[in-house]
Amino acid sequence: MKFYTLSAVLFLMANTFGQSIKKSVQQTPPQYVLHQMETHAFTIAANGKSASIYVDPSDWKGVVRAAKDLGDDVRKVTGESSQVFESIQSEKNSIVVGTIGKSQIIDKLIAAKKIDVSGIKGQWESFLIQTVDGQLIVAGSDKRGTIYGIYDISEKIGVSPWYFWADVPIKKVKELYIKHGTYIQNSPKVKYRGIFINDEEPSFAQWARGNYGGINSKMYATMFELLLRLKANYLWPAMWGKSFNEDDPLNPVVADEYGIVMGTSHHEPMMRSQKEYTDRKKEIGEWNFETNEKNISQFFYDGLERNKNFDNLITIGMRGEGDVAMGQGDDLKNISTLQNVIKKQRGIIQKVYNHPPENHPQVWAIFTEVQRYYDAGMTVPDDVILLFCDNNWGQIRRTYPEKEKNRIGGGGLYYHIDMNGGPWNDRWLNTTTIPKLQEQFNLAYQSGLDKLWIVNVGDLKPKELPIDFIMRFAWNPDGIPADKTWNYTVDWAKRIFGKEHAEEIADIVSKYTKYNLWRKPEVQVANIFSVVNNHESDRVLKLWREVTDKAEKLKSEIPSDAQDAYYQLVLYPAKASAGVAEIFLAADKNRLFAKQGRVSANDFYKRAQDLFEEDKKMSDYYNDTMSKGKWKNMMSDVHMGYTMWSMPKANQLPEMKEITPLAEPTMGVAIEGSELSWPNATDKAILPVFDGLAKSSYYIDVFNRGLGKFEFVVKANKPWIKLSQSKGVVEKETRIQVDIDWNILADGTFDGVIEVSQGNNIVSVQLDAVKADQPKINEPYFGSLTGEFSIPSNKYNANIPGKNAKWIALSDLGRSEASMGIYPANAPSATVETAPRLEYKVLLSEKGKAKVFLGILPVQDVNPTRGLRIAVALDNQTPQIIDARKGMVDEFNEYTPSNLANSKVLKPLPPLNRDCYLNGSGKERRSDIFDNMRWLDTALEVSEPGIHTLKIFMIDPEVVIDNIVINPNNRYPSYFGPVPNQYNAK
Repeated sequence: MKFYTLSAVLFLMANTFGQSIKKSVQQTPPQYVLHQMETHAFTIAANGKSASIYVDPSDWKGVVRAAKDLGDDVRKVTGESSQVFESIQSEKNSIVVGTIGKSQIIDKLIAAKKIDVSGIKGQWESFLIQTVDGQLIVAGSDKRGTIYGIYDISEKIGVSPWYFWADVPIKKVKELYIKHGTYIQNSPKVKYRGIFINDEEPSFAQWARGNYGGINSKMYATMFELLLRLKANYLWPAMWGKSFNEDDPLNPVVADEYGIVMGTSHHEPMMRSQKEYTDRKKEIGEWNFETNEKNISQFFYDGLERNKNFDNLITIGMRGEGDVAMGQGDDLKNISTLQNVIKKQRGIIQKVYNHPPENHPQVWAIFTEVQRYYDAGMTVPDDVILLFCDNNWGQIRRTYPEKEKNRIGGGGLYYHIDMNGGPWNDRWLNTTTIPKLQEQFNLAYQSGLDKLWIVNVGDLKPKELPIDFIMRFAWNPDGIPADKTWNYTVDWAKRIFGKEHAEEIADIVSKYTKYNLWRKPEVQVANIFSVVNNHESDRVLKLWREVTDKAEKLKSEIPSDAQDAYYQLVLYPAKASAGVAEIFLAADKNRLFAKQGRVSANDFYKRAQDLFEEDKKMSDYYNDTMSKGKWKNMMSDVHMGYTMWSMPKANQLPEMKEITPLAEPTMGVAIEGSELSWPNATDKAILPVFDGLAKSSYYIDVFNRGLGKFEFVVKANKPWIKLSQSKGVVEKETRIQVDIDWNILADGTFDGVIEVSQGNNIVSVQLDAVKADQPKINEPYFGSLTGEFSIPSNKYNANIPGKNAKWIALSDLGRSEASMGIYPANAPSATVETAPRLEYKVLLSEKGKAKVFLGILPVQDVNPTRGLRIAVALDNQTPQIIDARKGMVDEFNEYTPSNLANSKVLKPLPPLNRDCYLNGSGKERRSDIFDNMRWLDTALEVSEPGIHTLKIFMIDPEVVIDNIVINPNNRYPSYFGPVPNQYNAK
């Protein structure tokens, strides 16, 4: 959390609903909890004794309850509880907690000028912690402000917010002190910050039924406490066949006592769950406001009347029954109906509260098809929060529109780190990196979406890391800029596991989420990563094994009391993710090798089966053994065997084939760059062209198709062809590496032949090699003599700022070590003349057209009125402006002719270039969403071979560049494209 001294209070925030929290700089003083006494410090615990806690019994129930938690937290840390007294009198050397205007003790201290609360009074969720006359004072501006102050002390003395939900151990100490001084927490930058428990069957719901008898107030109490310890304040409750208010009538009571603002999901208006309707469907009638307005309106009224005395953020609007669009597909008719619905709902709010509806916070979720209604011009009253959404897979669909910037209600964001539905399920494990979350939520915040952030977290577990980040980031987004995401992750690991292994753990959780984002487990499918090109499959496997090996090795060094936390937060998600990834990699090799007749195909069949069994064992350990069975059933999601977006009935291995070896040892030959095998193939065996600049090296596999062993001989017809071996014995397979002795070759193009033989069985492999003079340049450059090459976006030669913006490296974002994005994220659009630009030195070996493909993160049409553009040029040529929506999946059918005709802002999407392997066009489960990459293309004129300067200009600020590929070669397709080679690298 961010604090600063009382003298540094910089702003005030009005407490009325309609006004936004003003943006200002927050500062952080040194840690105020000490473990050794120093002058004037306050003693919480020492010498086997602990300070008492005093709280006014007339204060909020949630404050009294949190004070008792603090007393017990002191026990958890020191072994000695701090006794809690509900009294308006306090003793010396005690802790006093209370809310301004609700606590006589606090109000007396204010009146006596012992504490100065001018920095927090009237603000939203602020608190003051101060040592005064031998007492420790915690004063809150409101109910949650006080609670947050209490829990801030709890966390700083060593009780993690995740002590229950992730079994984080508590480090024991004998002495606790508070450094003398005054500390103020000012208001959060995002007003409402919360989670949505969703997609809770089978895992979460079975766990809750087993431990609590249901998803009830006893279970929710643990969740409310977690949220408050994370300084969150808002919840959409579980709703798959669940009714928060009716399944357990104590649910809303307990939520209100704890201090949690309750809402209902995007398709459950007026504090009523879908189940409340389905339970009454016979009495109410059809879910159609046009034909059943009276009964549905009464249903809305009854729900709000029931919940009127609680702290609510009311969802308004209406969708079809069961989280679908209303009506028969006529958007204009639906808009008219929805306007009548909202008008009626506002009247109900007026009637229930006997106040104007603008005095009671409401939110309109602009989710899926509702975005079309908004784009067609539909509006809601000015005090309503406009809740914009992501594309269900973590890319926000809209930044805050300029026309709404003066809206009293403000704007918010509904975001998914869990998804059940289109475009595909993403439920099982965490597949979202901290750098991606920072980039997306920062974009939202900087654009003005700062009134409400609600995050679909599925079962909550195992999404602990992204939840922790988002809630902390929401308090002060400026506190974690893009270049501090690694620091956050290390600090997260340090808070949970201690300093010693924090960086190693941060590395593991950063890598497994990054690799999951390449290809999420539920959307795995055959032949994503190439087995034969760029060693891609082997490279991916190597990276996954490295992270698994690191996590396994580190396990033995983790203290025994942290083993359960380590398994659920680090080892299980890393190893289980790697296991699923390797299953599909092994299956790919099995199918290819079976087609080629390799006996080793069966080894990969067996490897996939073994990993499949290991996956079950790991999930069973999570459910049955970890934490003594506390989380039984929580890891029950099916995560392999998807054939459509929805969860299959059981985990299933991908299709594979066992082969029957030939009776005699029989030679087969396969080469890099081809899925064919010889001598059976009729096409010639030709290796990819050897590039003298890249010093290319390619392989020939000699494999057995039968039982037993055979001897082989390999020879080349040219002295400049270097072979890693000239003969050998093969039982299963052996790899011959082919290199070129470039010192022998002059400049030019050369050919040769390699013969691999088993007796009279001879396979000829042809090759070509190209050599040319090194370009006369001292700067680093990228290029190729054979056409195709790639450039990581952060390996530029020059980064020239623009008039209002600059390119910055977004560390660990995207597929490689960094992507390039714009600072500030909300910079104004630019012209080519005023734009920041990146420059790359490139060697282009042929005159004519160079195909340039920019790999960008799959940004949505966030500002359709303005557009989404980037520009590219070669040397001093006129830059070409590219529509960055090219290849964007129209997931919600926004860009159909009829919807474009209705929309006031949308423009047709440009067609995807389907003649390039990078897009995965025509392949199963390949799109910019599933690949987390969109490829924009253009052709640039090369006047003559040689060194040129490739220039990339920002036009609109939301485009983030990951990679650049020049002249992609469809003959050698791969998922990532060619491996980059930088020459003259410094």
